[in-house]
Amino acid sequence: MIRINLLPFRAARKKENIKRQISVYILTLVFMVALMVLFFLQLNSKVQTLRREKAGIQKQLKTYASTTRKIKKIKKQIKEIRAKLNIIRDLEKKKTGPVFLLDEIAAAVPKNRLWLRSLSEKKGLLKLQGTAMDNETIALFMTNLEKAEHITTVDLKNAKLKHLKKYKLNVVDFNLDCKTYSFKKKKPKGKRGRKR
Repeated sequence: MIRINLLPFRAARKKENIKRQISVYILTLVFMVALMVLFFLQLNSKVQTLRREKAGIQKQLKTYASTTRKIKKIKKQIKEIRAKLNIIRDLEKKKTGPVFLLDEIAAAVPKNRLWLRSLSEKKGLLKLQGTAMDNETIALFMTNLEKAEHITTVDLKNAKLKHLKKYKLNVVDFNLDCKTYSFKKKKPKGKRGRKR
């Protein structure tokens, strides 16, 4: 019988497998390193592009900075002008308010039956003093005043019968208090509880 020694063949085959595995391992490492270098170069390129874009945007922002300052200044001026216009409108309203009030009072007076002796207005409270032919005329005058747009309430403070001997005539002197459009109620002061 012939004996064949296969050990050298197996050893050669084992060496070959080891060489192949080492070469595959080295090739894999080279391939991974190449991929990492390629990935790094791409990232570096993107970073450089983003830096250039950032520099360009910052240059644009610098050119817009003066425009932004001008816009802020214009907005501030617009705000000031609006405040001034509101003040002017308020002054015009308050200026024409008394004119309308006097016109409404004049329109409310019954002709040839009622005469006003005095009229005063302070902080929205209007005080009227006058003389009327009778109580019905005063009631009509008060009703007319209540219908006026710029008068909110009308209160009769007193009415006194008076005889005019010279004319042989009885008349009624009266006092009225009215609240006008500019009347503002006083805010009640809050009561504070005492600490015990």
